[in-house]
Amino acid sequence: MNNQSRRDFLLKAGIGLGGVALSGFLPNGGLFSAASAADLVDPLAPKSPHFPAKVKTVIWLHMDGAPSTLDLYDYKPELIKLAGQPIPESFLKGIKTSTQGGITKLFVSDKRSWKQYGESGAYFSDLLPNLSQHADKIAFIKSSVTVGATHDISILKLNTGDVNPGRPSLGAWVSYALGSANRDLPSYVVLYNNNQEPRAGSVNWSSGFLPAVYQGVAFRPGDSPIFNLARPGSIAKVEQRNSLDLLKRLNEKRAGYYPEDTELQARIRSYELADRMQTSAPEAVDLSKESEATKEAYGLNDEATKSYGQVLLRARRLTERGVRFIQVVSGPAVGVDAALGWDAHNKLEDNHSKNARMVDKPIAALLADLKERGLLDTTLVVWASEFGRTPWGESGDGRDHNPWGYTQWMVGGGVKSGTTFGATDEIGLQSIGKTVDTYDLHATVLQLLGLNHLKTTFLHDGRSERPTVVFGEVIKDLLA
Repeated sequence: MNNQSRRDFLLKAGIGLGGVALSGFLPNGGLFSAASAADLVDPLAPKSPHFPAKVKTVIWLHMDGAPSTLDLYDYKPELIKLAGQPIPESFLKGIKTSTQGGITKLFVSDKRSWKQYGESGAYFSDLLPNLSQHADKIAFIKSSVTVGATHDISILKLNTGDVNPGRPSLGAWVSYALGSANRDLPSYVVLYNNNQEPRAGSVNWSSGFLPAVYQGVAFRPGDSPIFNLARPGSIAKVEQRNSLDLLKRLNEKRAGYYPEDTELQARIRSYELADRMQTSAPEAVDLSKESEATKEAYGLNDEATKSYGQVLLRARRLTERGVRFIQVVSGPAVGVDAALGWDAHNKLEDNHSKNARMVDKPIAALLADLKERGLLDTTLVVWASEFGRTPWGESGDGRDHNPWGYTQWMVGGGVKSGTTFGATDEIGLQSIGKTVDTYDLHATVLQLLGLNHLKTTFLHDGRSERPTVVFGEVIKDLLA
C-alpha cells in the first residue's frame, strides 16, 4: 500500500474521528519539514522548562470588546472633577485619534461609586462587588498599551504579538515549548460562552508557522465540545476499536520497513489520542457531578451569570486535568448585542452593568475555588482585553477605543499579590512612566511557566522566531 492510498484509507475509514479533526493533531497537517524527528514521533511529549516553573497552567480571560477599566479599576478623581468639560490640551500630547474633532467632553457615569478594598487598598467600582473581595490576590498592570485601535487587529496582537495573521498564539507557543501534561486532552483549549465563535475566530488560537498540533482546540458550549469527534451512532465502539487496531497493524508493518518515517508514527499516535478524547473531552466539561454549592458560587443558577459561570467552571476542571493553556473569551451578556461584548460606544452604563454582572461572580468564584483546591499556587489567571476605553464621551454616554493606557491584571503562583504596576495620567488617557506592551505581558507569562522568552525559539524560513518577536521584557516588579 503506497503513501497516498494509506492516507485515503485513514481519511475514509469511517471510524468517526474525522479527517479534518485528525489534521489538527498533526504537525502542519502532514507537512513536517520544519520540525525535529523526535517532535514528529511524539510532538506533545512533556518537555522540561528552562528553569523551575512557578505555574503549570495559564487561564487567560479575554474580555472581548474592551471594557472601560476607568469604570472598573482605575479611579480618577480629576476625571470626575472635570466631567462634562472639554479635554485639556495638555492631556492630548502625542495622541492621534479621529475622535478629537467634536467628541471632546470628558465623561463620567453618574451612577459610578468607588471604594478601596483589602490591605492593598485597591480601588474597585460598584460594578465588581465580588471580585473586589479578592483585591489582595491581584497584581494590577495599570500602564498597559498596545498598537492599533480596531478590535480584530488589537485582539490578534493580544493573542499572537502581531497585527497580521500568521504568527502563533501565546497558547501555541506554550504547547510547543512544554508539551502536554495530560495525553488524553489537548494541551491548549479555547472556551467561549455563547454559541457564536469569538470575534475573528480561530486565527486567534492558531499555531501560525508552528506545526498544527500546537494550535488551540475550541471547546464549544454544550455536551459535545469538539466538532467531528463523536463516534457516529451507526458505528459501535468495538467496531471503531477494531478499525483502529487494523490501521495500527498496517502502519506498524510499514514502519518496520521504513523506521525513519516519523510522519507515519505521528499519525498512529494522533488516531489513538482522538480515540481517547472521545471519552475524556466530554467528561472534562461535564458539570453534572459538581456540587450544588459550587454551581451556586459560579452563578449557574442565575441566567445573568450562568453561561460565563459554566465556562469558568469548565476551566477549573481542565486545570485539574493538566491542560497547559486555557483561553477563555467572554461572550456578550444577556441583553447585550452579540456583536458588541464590552464594546460600549454608547449606553455604557447599560452595557457595562450587564457584562460586569456576567463575569464578576464567576471570576471571583474561580479564584476562590482554585485557592480552596490548592491550585492557585500552580495556576496563573490573566485578565486581559484588546485595549481600554477613552475618558471622553462618545454619543453622549459611551467611550471610544483607547490603546494608550488601560488596566490588566494577574493572579496566581509567582505573582506579587496585592500590588500595582504602572499608572495612567490624571484622566486615565495615557500610561505614564514604564509601559507594558503585549510583548511584555507575554514574556512575563512565559517566565512564570519556566520559559525564557528569548530562548523559546522555532526555526522558520531560515529565521529563529520567538513568541515576543524582537521585543518584550519580563515585568520583574510583579514577580514574587
